[in-house]
Amino acid sequence: MAFKTIIEDDTDILVAGAGLGGTGAAFEARYWGQNKKIVIAEKANIMRSGAVSQGLYAINCYMGTRFGENNPEDHVRYARIDLMGMVREDLLFDMARHVDSTVHQFEEWGLPLMRDPKTGAYQREGRWQIMIHGESYKPIVADAAKKSADKVFNRICVTHLLMDESKPNRVAGAVGFNVRTGNYHVFKSKTVICGAGGASNIFKPRSVGEGAGRVWYAPWSSGSAYGLMIGAGAKMTQMENRIVLARFKDGYGPVGAYFLHLKTYTQNGFGEEYESKWFPALEEMVGKRYLDVEASHRTHRPIPTCLRNHALINEVNAGRGPIHMVTMEAFQDPHLEEIGWHNFLGMTVGQAVLWAATDVDPKNENPELTTSEPYVMGSHATGCGAWCSGPEDVSPPEYFWGYNRMTTVEGLFGAGDAVGGTPHAFSSGSFTEGRLAAKAACQYIDDGKAEGIVVSDEQIKRRKEEIYRPMEHYKIYRNEITAGSVNPNYINPRQGLDRLQKLMDEYCGGVTVNYMTNEKLLNIGLKKMKVMEEDLEKLAAENIHELLRAWELKHRHMTAEAVFQHTLFRKETRWPGYYYRGDHMTVDDENWHVLTVSRRDPETGEYTMEKAPCYHLVEA
Repeated sequence: MAFKTIIEDDTDILVAGAGLGGTGAAFEARYWGQNKKIVIAEKANIMRSGAVSQGLYAINCYMGTRFGENNPEDHVRYARIDLMGMVREDLLFDMARHVDSTVHQFEEWGLPLMRDPKTGAYQREGRWQIMIHGESYKPIVADAAKKSADKVFNRICVTHLLMDESKPNRVAGAVGFNVRTGNYHVFKSKTVICGAGGASNIFKPRSVGEGAGRVWYAPWSSGSAYGLMIGAGAKMTQMENRIVLARFKDGYGPVGAYFLHLKTYTQNGFGEEYESKWFPALEEMVGKRYLDVEASHRTHRPIPTCLRNHALINEVNAGRGPIHMVTMEAFQDPHLEEIGWHNFLGMTVGQAVLWAATDVDPKNENPELTTSEPYVMGSHATGCGAWCSGPEDVSPPEYFWGYNRMTTVEGLFGAGDAVGGTPHAFSSGSFTEGRLAAKAACQYIDDGKAEGIVVSDEQIKRRKEEIYRPMEHYKIYRNEITAGSVNPNYINPRQGLDRLQKLMDEYCGGVTVNYMTNEKLLNIGLKKMKVMEEDLEKLAAENIHELLRAWELKHRHMTAEAVFQHTLFRKETRWPGYYYRGDHMTVDDENWHVLTVSRRDPETGEYTMEKAPCYHLVEA
């Protein structure tokens, strides 16, 4: 193709993806690397990119230690129980002990945080959440990152990591293309901090047809965090730990502020409380340690989110749906009604628009809830992501190999969705992880670990040919279309995405099978995924926009394969309500109180799976 090749050389730290994790990395890298060259490559525009791009009505991870509210150990306990024991406590503790300083910085930069007028403390929505006026959350944070970086390249879809040819398993930068001009961009760098997004739309969404694209997590989150790292041979962990969310039906509006701040509650279609009736049988399935209702009432310890999903799903299947959020009581208070609407107008406008369009007034009608399709993204409330080193002062030997948040590929660091084992980090925690990764990356360079990197012209040329192949393929075969977009020689990105979502939905536990799968289904699915991988070599892109969609699909496919492999490997139902292994329908702590770790061989595409110890470093 006749696109320019633009080479950015002599970079010390390349930040790939500039959501909250990437912006945190760029900001902190400047502090520890005064003389280092810091470059950001972002698929969209840094001012409105990532999961926080549309705004956010709360910061969901804040300890409040200065106000005597919580300590980092408390947050570890909370995340541990919510994830049914499966977390990296060293990484969680490390994030939690630094996250408050991140939030205080946000306030200094101009983010409006609501305060309790009596105590002066930040106004709480729940134990970990503080209320903000967050429509401009991302621009405020992005501005600090822009000022810290030497260069910001917007509209660059990063497709591959470059690898050092002088030393095995060491990163050397990244390549991608500009989604507006089509130009080929090469970033040669001593280190890479991956702050790219997790994976929406790998499972078939509930919203189809005119509602396509209406999903809960950012629809542009295409699994690039995982596709980039898996493709480079980095080890991944807990990729089976997808998340399913209770959300307002069809608009995917979040429910947290309503439960926590407005004190709403749910009931079934007959106006009854339903959760408690499912808990006795569920306790037999998961064990008393994970579902001790009496202890939860006594200590205010939350019942794991997945188990609440389980009750909702089973109540609907029993014919007592739909499930309603009881808003009519709270909305009689004009102040709470205003908060309820602002909650969506500040971050999920689509939900407010949908209610208006369908004549649903939550003051006069209790709106419906449902469960979403699964998502795979590690910074929210799941543990999926790269297997990363922890901090030296906290991590046991199995969790530490030199530099905090460094993956098993030397010089490659992660933040946000990219890091496995750190659920409930959310926006502030992702920014904090970016800071931690950047500090470690600077130390890695200062220790001389990035010397002598070699990237040949052949590697750069090979990646360029690979990136633009879908456009070449379309150019060659475009005249053989038989009808509409049907062509015997290729599939387009939309066709490929439909196929991927159908495979994940039916074989890996999506919404249409009530999140159920088993060994037979998973093996059939993996076989079909391999056939699809072959067909993706015949992807066709009509233009630069379709080329973007082609590479998003390839990253989604690689992510989805990892989800298949991990779900097959873990022979238990660790998170009922997120997915079910129909052939192993209980929590099996004797054999599976472990973290799962995988590696895909970049040369052969073959997976190796292993168990890693799940250490509990914080007392119960």
